[in-house]
Amino acid sequence: MLGIVENHSLPRTAAFFDLDKTVIAKSSTLTFSKSFYQGGLINRRAVLRTAYAQFVFLAGGADHDQMERMREYLSALCRGWNVQQVREIVAETLHELIDPIIYDEAASLIEAHHTAGRDVVIVSTSGAEVVEPIGELLGADRVVATRMVVEDGAFTGEVEYYAYGPTKAEAIKELAESEGYDLSRCYAYSDSVTDIPMLETVGHPHAVNPDRALRREAAARDWPVLSFNRPVRLKQRVPALSMPSRPALVAAAAVGAAAATAGLVWLAGRRREPGTRIAPL
Repeated sequence: MLGIVENHSLPRTAAFFDLDKTVIAKSSTLTFSKSFYQGGLINRRAVLRTAYAQFVFLAGGADHDQMERMREYLSALCRGWNVQQVREIVAETLHELIDPIIYDEAASLIEAHHTAGRDVVIVSTSGAEVVEPIGELLGADRVVATRMVVEDGAFTGEVEYYAYGPTKAEAIKELAESEGYDLSRCYAYSDSVTDIPMLETVGHPHAVNPDRALRREAAARDWPVLSFNRPVRLKQRVPALSMPSRPALVAAAAVGAAAATAGLVWLAGRRREPGTRIAPL
């Protein structure tokens, strides 16, 4: 239950959400493979390979080695892609591909944290060109995502910064310092054992649809385990999370300087004005 705390001197707080299988039911990057094929960026063989990777991901969660192989494959795959074309494809297909696979439970949590006066931050290993528009769709205040090197408007295939494992925790700590978050009062949600460093960073970690290793770790540490299994379109459930206009999505997709699959931590968002705080009783 939530209660109003009329104390403007309390430190700011945030809720940090992993994206894939935590907020949405699939891999955000792999979900766009068919659209990239239709846009001429990849061939049919690549579509089949990414479909198989999606299956492995959904079957039980990719482990560290699988994630590394996936990163290397996707980095090589997007070499030479026109960045603007990627942004446009994502913006044009975002509602069709992502909106139907957002978990109702995750959308409700995002709304609850905003009502409680907390910032919402999406922290994802997927690329910024994919994650930033999804964050905008969800109403997130900030996004931390992977980025790649861009030269002459195209991806070089080289990773500039990989938002994965300990790097996510480092990004959260940097955000806490710059935004004034009290991490002991912050929340975090993830499905993967690779995100233990991120979960350890906050005072209120939660395992969502956890893989076997994270489920064991959550039981050992007495972390709450949540089950999300109801994908729903946002416009069908929460007026507060109604979808922005298509021009807004196109603008959101154009923010930043690169990454369909991997790279530099991007801290995009807006500061909230200080005001009445709402916190759990």
